[in-house]
Amino acid sequence: MRVFLLAALTWLLALPALAGVDINAFKTAGGLTVWHVEDRSIPFVALELRFRGGASLDAEGKRGATNLMTGLIEEGAGELDSQAFAKARDALAASFEFDVSDDTLTVSARFLTENRDEALALLRTALVDPTFDEASIERVRRQVASSILSKEKDPSDIASASFRKRIYGDHPYGSDSSGTMESLNALTRDDLIAAFKGAIARDRIYIGVVGDISEADLGPMLDNLLGELPATGAPMPDKATPAFDGKTTVVPYATPQSVAMFGQPGLPFDHPDYFAAYLLNVTLGGGGFESRLMTEVREKRGLTYGVYSYLVGKDGADVWMGNVQSANNRVAEAIAVVRSEWARMAESGVTAEELQDAKTYLTGAYPLRFDGNGPIANILVGMQIQGMPLDYIATRNDRVNAVTLEQVNRVAREWLNPDLLSFTVVGQPEGL
Repeated sequence: MRVFLLAALTWLLALPALAGVDINAFKTAGGLTVWHVEDRSIPFVALELRFRGGASLDAEGKRGATNLMTGLIEEGAGELDSQAFAKARDALAASFEFDVSDDTLTVSARFLTENRDEALALLRTALVDPTFDEASIERVRRQVASSILSKEKDPSDIASASFRKRIYGDHPYGSDSSGTMESLNALTRDDLIAAFKGAIARDRIYIGVVGDISEADLGPMLDNLLGELPATGAPMPDKATPAFDGKTTVVPYATPQSVAMFGQPGLPFDHPDYFAAYLLNVTLGGGGFESRLMTEVREKRGLTYGVYSYLVGKDGADVWMGNVQSANNRVAEAIAVVRSEWARMAESGVTAEELQDAKTYLTGAYPLRFDGNGPIANILVGMQIQGMPLDYIATRNDRVNAVTLEQVNRVAREWLNPDLLSFTVVGQPEGL
């Protein structure tokens, strides 16, 4: 019955909640900064914890340690083995998810108000006393190994890995967070414990909580949950220096369709030109079937099912990227069209109509992100990491609408760089 209730509550929460996002930021007695949205309408709480550093914290020669460790956090904790932990979690109708990316390790918890104390006690055990027993390590290691082997045969994964290595080099961004088969198999239990202590620490935590709980109850709850974590974690990695040369590199692979990744230098979220660049990208390749790249490469020439561009912001680097797939005998033409459109937009910019369409698309889609307590909690921690102000949700669409045509076209001239637009192609492309 509790599982059914949690599912029903999740469905009820899947309603646009933009108008009701009233963020309360405070510090707990233990010194933790919390962004909190109280909502008493439904007896349900979403907790999002995000630790800065992520897989980029892997020690030299230990690539894949943070990823493997993350997969083991709920595979047994305290006196509970993997099955007992899962059974206890399910009995509470709670949900715990652990995920890691290049820059962050995320803990997502969802639980009913009536089971709050028990659910948090169980989560605390996972965060403070994970067992990392050998049987679980080997089981999860085999799962990661299967993923690595699968990626080595997938043209899209090969293209992503090749492009990443090409532009980031020896920086952690330049390799897969899962590691290689060699590095994965060399990891020991001690390596995983070191990765755990290095990644999950109080000096790099961001907290978002949404739902049926007051500030008075939330502060002590979080201090109890997180108070025993290490005060400091592993040193943060150095910044990356992405390298773009404007050339096309081919990675031979036997497949009937080539995959191309492309990119150039980007700009960070806190740059004054970011919103203009974001709108520019919607018109260029981020606006679905209405974008120029989709129109020119797919609709007019039938060279692909899809072509996209996007701004990628990382803690250590910012790039403007894209991807396209096409038959081996047509991918050279697809790449030529992408290069041509990149250059045309850099020279001529966008029209007033295109800019208005991009604004309508972005402002109209924004409220749809707030489709429940969980997504809102996720947004709260993302805002903190990006350094956004508390009123960002309320003012974001105003910022988008304030961008002028002159600003967008200046950004097109200054930021789009066809000479540095670099392609990595995996397949058997003809004419490249």
